[in-house]
Amino acid sequence: MPVVRLKDLRDMSSENRTKKRDELRTELVRLKTMIGAGGTIENPARVKTLRKAIAKIMTVEHEQTHGTRETETKEKETKKTETRKAEAKKTEMKKTEKKKKEAKTATEGTETKKLHTGKRKEK
Repeated sequence: MPVVRLKDLRDMSSENRTKKRDELRTELVRLKTMIGAGGTIENPARVKTLRKAIAKIMTVEHEQTHGTRETETKEKETKKTETRKAEAKKTEMKKTEKKKKEAKTATEGTETKKLHTGKRKEK
């Protein structure tokens, strides 16, 4: 079976989604019984992909019934981008401050060096 894509699931009708979910569940049960009986299956990773596909279908159904997807995702995305920009700005400011301090200490060190490397005191 091909991978289940969220875009395709959202385009499906609810009847088709429930049929697809039931098919995936029966396949999952069949694989689990084979494993439980001590047999080997051809693709052990298929169990994980089936579970994830079923979860995706159930998520889309929940979104469709409650209408939560569109507004929440947009709000989350804007919050994420705002926090990322703010964090980037803070780190950039810290870096520039650190560079300024390093430059200042480096120049102070050279000035003191110049003072001490002058002429020797005469006796």
